[in-house]
Amino acid sequence: MNAHDEERMKQLLRKAMPPVGEAEPARDLWPAMLRRLDAKADAPPWFDWALLGGLVVFAAFFPASIPVFLYYL
Repeated sequence: MNAHDEERMKQLLRKAMPPVGEAEPARDLWPAMLRRLDAKADAPPWFDWALLGGLVVFAAFFPASIPVFLYYL
């Protein structure tokens, strides 16, 4: 690349990615994060319990599958 190509590349990059400047959030996010961490966790949905029950039933009928399940954990 010669100097002319380098200068053109710099111009194209500057045009494609304008400077960000001071990217400060409009408000403080930490109190909201603390409230979210302190909130009670929701219970898992019923579908998760159904999948777990199906896995237990499957393992009861096919005990040789238990090492396979443990491998993929």
